[in-house]
Amino acid sequence: MHFIVYCIDKPGHAQVRADNRADHVEFLKSHRAQIVTAGPTLDDAGDGMTGSLLIVDFPDATAAEGFAANDPYARAGLFESVTIKPWKMVFAPE
Repeated sequence: MHFIVYCIDKPGHAQVRADNRADHVEFLKSHRAQIVTAGPTLDDAGDGMTGSLLIVDFPDATAAEGFAANDPYARAGLFESVTIKPWKMVFAPE
């Protein structure tokens, strides 16, 4: 089942993001089979990262929540909020 994982960074935590980026990327690579797409959300100017948006494929919400909780960004306290919602793909890339 697909889930959206939408994370909003705490204000003033750009250094926390930078300090944990390498571990975060390795974590994503280790879950490549479950990730449909992923990337940072940006500020209005498109310059600064403000959060993360991932679409993941896990058997149930509990597994998706466990994945999100174990992300190095989450463990480092980067996120102000994390929202996980079921998602249905209607149009897929060709």
